[in-house]
Amino acid sequence: MRKRQLKGEKAATQPGHYADGVTFEPGTPAPEVVADDHLLAAWLAEEAGRRLLEVRAEGLEGKELKDAGDRAAHLLLMELLATYRPGDAVLSEEALESAADKDARLTASKVWIVDPLDGTREFSEPPRDDWAVHVAVWQDGQLVAGAVAQPALGETFNTGTPPVVPERTSQRPRIAVSRTRPPAFVEALAAELDAELVPMGSAGVKMMSVVRDVADAYVHAGGQYEWDSAAPVAVARAAGLFTSRVDGSELVYNQADVYLPDVIVCRPELSEKILSFIAANGTD
Repeated sequence: MRKRQLKGEKAATQPGHYADGVTFEPGTPAPEVVADDHLLAAWLAEEAGRRLLEVRAEGLEGKELKDAGDRAAHLLLMELLATYRPGDAVLSEEALESAADKDARLTASKVWIVDPLDGTREFSEPPRDDWAVHVAVWQDGQLVAGAVAQPALGETFNTGTPPVVPERTSQRPRIAVSRTRPPAFVEALAAELDAELVPMGSAGVKMMSVVRDVADAYVHAGGQYEWDSAAPVAVARAAGLFTSRVDGSELVYNQADVYLPDVIVCRPELSEKILSFIAANGTD
């Protein structure tokens, strides 16, 4: 599990300024945005996305750029959530969760599940646009709101204004896969469906590719955590897409163990074929 304490995380001295010199200038959300979790999730994702674009323009490269992006987006989201949702628990990829934090999260009625930078590799390779910011809201056992910002694309997909999935423009199904390590079982699934594989980065980008008619399915079984899929799944569900684990069971969030290794997001008409193939062939 890649969770770590980030330098300066506890060093906030006032909104917008950190003791180690990191600064940002977030906007101020309108009252109607603060009052609505759907709108606030979208605003938070966009603010973090703007901060990431600033970091990307600072001339850093490679690991330095990855680390700076992770850190800047995380610090900004934590500051803004502390300001606008001080009573809610937060689960972030970039925070080291203590036992007390975990207990508070598991007994909370509302939890914000965030991935400040999904697709660090792609973020560190300008001008790639296949990286994202995830902000989701879990409440009383269910995902109730979410937003996925793709800052370099200039798009934010959210549950406040659910995206309308276009009619499919490809005769053959398209499956979004990792550009560096597509799993063998997905290649076999593609052969079964006569589908083409569409490589791209971030998990959130892959799920939003189904929303955008860039792909028709995303099938993953290689290991993920709750923050990798919570916001994209919330948006995909709001858009009317099928979502589940690879065995067809429901995706469940805010668990003690945040490891959630597999997910399917697809057009509803493909779900039965995908689940039947996996049931018969597995994912090994």
